Amino acid sequence: MELNERKSRAGGRGARRALRSAPDFAMLPALKRNLPLCEPMDGDQIARIDDASMAILEDVGVVFRDEIALEDWRRAGADVRGERVHLDRGLVRELITTIPSSWTYRARNPERNVSFGGNHSIFVPMTGAPFLRDLDDVRRWPTVADLNMFHKLAHMSPALHSTAHHIVEPMDMKVSHRHLHITYSSMTHSDKTFMGMTTSGKNAEDVMDMCEILFGADVMEDTPVVTGNCNGNSPLVWDETMLSAMRAFCKRNQPVLCSPFVLGGANTPASVAPAVAQLNAEALSALAYTQVIRKGCPAIYGHYLSTVSMKSGAPMAGTPEISLMNFMIGQMARFYGVPWRSSNTLGGAKTFDAQAGYESAMTLNAVLHAGCNYIWHSAGWNEAGMHCSVAKFVVDAEMCAMGYRMAEGIRWDDFDEALRAIRDVGPGGHYLGHPHTQANFERAFFLPKLFDNNSIEQWQAEGSVEITARALAHARKLLRDYEKPKLDDGIDEALRDYIARREREIPAEDALNTEH
Repeated sequence: MELNERKSRAGGRGARRALRSAPDFAMLPALKRNLPLCEPMDGDQIARIDDASMAILEDVGVVFRDEIALEDWRRAGADVRGERVHLDRGLVRELITTIPSSWTYRARNPERNVSFGGNHSIFVPMTGAPFLRDLDDVRRWPTVADLNMFHKLAHMSPALHSTAHHIVEPMDMKVSHRHLHITYSSMTHSDKTFMGMTTSGKNAEDVMDMCEILFGADVMEDTPVVTGNCNGNSPLVWDETMLSAMRAFCKRNQPVLCSPFVLGGANTPASVAPAVAQLNAEALSALAYTQVIRKGCPAIYGHYLSTVSMKSGAPMAGTPEISLMNFMIGQMARFYGVPWRSSNTLGGAKTFDAQAGYESAMTLNAVLHAGCNYIWHSAGWNEAGMHCSVAKFVVDAEMCAMGYRMAEGIRWDDFDEALRAIRDVGPGGHYLGHPHTQANFERAFFLPKLFDNNSIEQWQAEGSVEITARALAHARKLLRDYEKPKLDDGIDEALRDYIARREREIPAEDALNTEH
């Protein structure tokens, strides 16, 4: 069928505009990857890293600065010398075999449950920023209202599977009470999965109590509903704060990310493979400890990766070595049969500029080809994590959707139908009006909402709007369209009552909630 060319082109623009403005906020299911993995190590090299890591655990040992953990390790059969724990490789292998390789995260809306582990991946926004760049692109301290805003944006972003927790630090809240309000915001402004604060053991217990109010203790006994993160002090140290939080999560059968904090060249050797050997030993020691706490509880091989500039000492992200380390860590996690976490869209740019885009694209591409399961810091990260940018948040979320589409792989379901279209159209024709095109155009090619691909004349006629302004306008629209998901009034009241009681019990000056 032939169509008037002018009408066809106008119709194409109209379709693109309609798709860009469509209020489609349905969350994508967990990504099921169908791309080949990038695996730079052969079997002998994997064995070499494994052997080196086990030798570190046996000969050098890992410091556990926590009396409870040390006693736990003694009972488990480890060689404990002061604070240093020497772990036999046989014990480590025995312990980590009980970690589940996959599970389903339960959200408070069952339609937003996500499969996790194996070849499934989920995208999670950034956390921990002490500053933000707001809807006017002004860098400033965040408030709890800003935190709520980011949770709303995460809720409205189809490719984000979680609202995380403290995307930004609510500086208008008392430090000792922040974890309560952060958790409440995560729970109430979205019905997706979320993360739980691990800033102390008591704070983690509060998060667990609030999760019990939301989901019920019986559900938590069988099902992961929240994720915690425990950072190591590289090289080879786990401290009491993180270990007590780890126990709080594991005792209630909730997963933690066991995350060595790598500053390559500063707290690891200045070489990729030895740095991974050390990181692997650190992660294994924590993963093994989760099973000492509770056999069979879910746990995730984690890490935070950056390299250090030998000129300034500043951490660097989006570098080729970080990509290589991610490829290697993915291979090691699969070797041990455990799911793993990495970081996404990292960078050191001070504004949402070309550097921010290049660094983010570098890390996104690497973690997808590395086969990462828990893709954290997937939206908003800038300035080495010092601020979360509203503009970058919504663009990163769209980048995750683009990465999602790429990692799904190649469609074959319409192959025969499309071959028939080739015969129908023949030489010199076009496909714009063909039934195959009409049936498939919406899903055939990813159509970005935020990237401008029009002619320069049309771009100028529409005001020459650059990406930052376009992204901020999109964020405002998302917030206008946002509808708070329904929460049972009784559960909401119970959460509020719990927060009020804990605020009375925790002194404002007890920043780490250590005594109450």
